[in-house]
Amino acid sequence: RTPGENGLELSEREADVLRLIANGHSNKEISARLAISVKTIETYKARAMEKLGFKTRVDVVRYAAVKGWLPER
Repeated sequence: RTPGENGLELSEREADVLRLIANGHSNKEISARLAISVKTIETYKARAMEKLGFKTRVDVVRYAAVKGWLPER
């Protein structure tokens, strides 16, 4: 599990969804990759962003960069 800024931990699935979002995948692509519905992806994303206090995908990308989730370029 990954601790959020407010002490709440991200579930493994929430972290997976954020990692894929940060790497530029759409909700539809993530849905296909993880074999779960787009609605479920949106729920995981919303919960994770709330736990971390994020408002935008830019916040997610910044977080992913700090966590080392982005590929070297």
